Amino acid sequence: MAYDDLRHYLRALDAAGKLHHIKRAVDKDWEVSAVGKRVFQRIPDEKRPALLFENVKGYSIPIAAGVLGASRAVYAMALSAEPQQIMERWEQALRNPIPPEIVDSGPCKENILTGDAVDLGKFPVPVWTVGEDPGPYLTAPQVCSIDPETKQRNVGTYRVQIKGKNRTGLWVGETQNMQLHLRKYEARGERVPVAVVLGTEPCIGLCSVAKVPVRQDEFAVAGGLRGKPLQLVRCETVPLQVPAHAEIVIEGWIDPAFREEEGPFGEYTGYMGPPGASHVIEVSCITHRNEPIYHAFISQMPPSESSTIRGFGREMGIYKHLRQELGLQVRDVHLKHSGGSAAFLAISMKKDYDGQARQAMWGAWAIEPSLGKITVIVDDDIDVRDTFQLEWAMSFRMQPERDVYVARDTVAVRLDPSIGDLDVRQDAKQKMLGSKVGIDATKKHRYPPVSLPPKAHMERVDEVWEGYGFSD
Repeated sequence: MAYDDLRHYLRALDAAGKLHHIKRAVDKDWEVSAVGKRVFQRIPDEKRPALLFENVKGYSIPIAAGVLGASRAVYAMALSAEPQQIMERWEQALRNPIPPEIVDSGPCKENILTGDAVDLGKFPVPVWTVGEDPGPYLTAPQVCSIDPETKQRNVGTYRVQIKGKNRTGLWVGETQNMQLHLRKYEARGERVPVAVVLGTEPCIGLCSVAKVPVRQDEFAVAGGLRGKPLQLVRCETVPLQVPAHAEIVIEGWIDPAFREEEGPFGEYTGYMGPPGASHVIEVSCITHRNEPIYHAFISQMPPSESSTIRGFGREMGIYKHLRQELGLQVRDVHLKHSGGSAAFLAISMKKDYDGQARQAMWGAWAIEPSLGKITVIVDDDIDVRDTFQLEWAMSFRMQPERDVYVARDTVAVRLDPSIGDLDVRQDAKQKMLGSKVGIDATKKHRYPPVSLPPKAHMERVDEVWEGYGFSD
């Protein structure tokens, strides 16, 4: 089922018992963040709901959070799939994208604000790390840009700091796709048109945070995920198209040669990302639906919504490359939450020959150089999503002297605080390079039998489990 918009999707979550309504009045400048973090810390993944803050003090606009990645089940619902179908759904969408269609208008045009009417302060943008962040931040922006030469669209999620009623900061990492657009506009001496979209049907948000190949249109991949083309409308003041059913659209321009202090910001690593000289969006127009819903990601210290949704999208890109381009017999790819779905990568595969594990490492690093600071390759009998199994393989199928490989001067995991001192700014060259460790925890020779009861006996016990006095 393709959801029409965020509202349609929220109704589906509600009907499935996966949307928790918070009716108590909450303060956007501390309470939304604290409640969201406690939900991720105290409620296990299989029971964790998305959140709808219905009563935000000082605002008539509700905040929806956790709606894309509160849990694996919620993420699957965003794809209209079962959890075990997530990888397959992404694989099909990347292979068979469906281009969007341009329409004359849509609900996002119900209110059009220009000139003095432009005011970002009308939206309940939370402060996420109280006492550390310099102000409110958009955490779920879908930032739309276009290549000035090829006209290739890009949609990405970057950190956006509210700096005034019509100004925001925008920090884009050096390896992220939008940087290509920014550099081209700067070389041409032209302003960069940009549109920041908030609150769409779920597949667009999933593509915005994923590592979609640079030559693929995120809107087309989102169409492939939902099995139906997206509807886009033209912006009012910039030459871009945006989802017609979006809740909020912020249009503006960037002077690519101008930089201004931005940050620090509480990041997906669980630490404060340092400040740096970043781009500025001068807002020229805001359009929004009647009674809009503000959409945010629960990020910062993992586990978090951002680590959930980034992980699945990035995993699919690596999985597709290893299986389809390199022909490796990969069973699964997992970016662990503890590494913010960036630093710790585990891959299970069936080897055809010794040395193939090293090929898998380099293949994964090639598709996204900043990921996999720690990369572990295991045999296909190991479930890489089971931390105990992964640690067991590392403990007894690896010899450090033989099976640990260090790659130096590689693209660093973005915002990794281990690279430099607290005083090293985010735009410093030192932040660009790091190193990686690859661990081949596959079997290199014949092994003794595993010391477990026979599988048939275990299954017989499972069948009468409650007869032993246990329950699920």
